[in-house]
Amino acid sequence: MKIAVIVAMSKELKLLLPLLKDTSIVNANNFDFHTGKLGNHDIIAVQCGIGKVNAAISTLTLIENFHPSLVINTGVGGGTGKGAQILDVVIADHIAYHDCWCGPGSEWGEAAGCPRFFETLTLSDLTPDAAEISKNPKIKHGLIASGDIFVSRKEDIQHILSIFPDAIAVDMESAAIAHTCYLKNVPFFCLRVVSDTPGESDNISQYENFWEDAPQSTFHILHQIIDSLK
Repeated sequence: MKIAVIVAMSKELKLLLPLLKDTSIVNANNFDFHTGKLGNHDIIAVQCGIGKVNAAISTLTLIENFHPSLVINTGVGGGTGKGAQILDVVIADHIAYHDCWCGPGSEWGEAAGCPRFFETLTLSDLTPDAAEISKNPKIKHGLIASGDIFVSRKEDIQHILSIFPDAIAVDMESAAIAHTCYLKNVPFFCLRVVSDTPGESDNISQYENFWEDAPQSTFHILHQIIDSLK
C-alpha cells in the first residue's frame, strides 16, 4: 500500500524518518517529500508546516503528485482535560474546525460545502489488529478540534469546549488535512500525541519539555499500525 504521513514540524519529522528504510527526497511545490519503505508499504512523509493553509497546500500537492491510498496525519496536539493526558495518543474518530463560522444558516465549525465533522477511518476500519492495538492504555479515541491558534490559555479551551464539548485534543492542521482528503476522496486517519494541557499554569513548559521527555518510542504506535496493514 502507498501511505502518506503528514507532520507539521521538523521535530516530528525527525521522530518519523528513522522508521523508514531506503529513503529519498522529492521536491514538489517547495515541499520535500521523503519516500521510503516501512515494512511492506511505500511511505511518503512530509513536513507540512504549522497551520491550516500549509497543511492544505502540502496535502493537495502530495495527493496530486503521489496518489496515496491512505493519508495519515500524526504529530503532537494539546489535551483539553477531557480524558487524554500527556503522552496519550489520541486517535480521531472525527475532526472539526473550532475557528470556522460561515455566517447565518451554518453551524460553527462547518466549512462551506462540507460537513461540520470530517469523519476519519477508525482503527477498526484500518487494521484487523485493532483490538490488540487498542489494549494499549495510552490510546484514546475521540474528536480532535483544529484551528489557527496555539491553544495555551484556559479561556481558549473553554471556548472550544463550549462549541465541541466532547473534544479531547486540539491541533492546528488536522481539519485542513481532513478537509482536503474529503474533497479529493482519499481515506484519512489521524493520531496525535498529547504534548501539554492548555490552560494549566505550566502549559508552555509542558510543551517545551515534551520534546526532551518523550522517547522516540512515542511513535511506536504509528509503526505498529502501519506494520499491521495488509
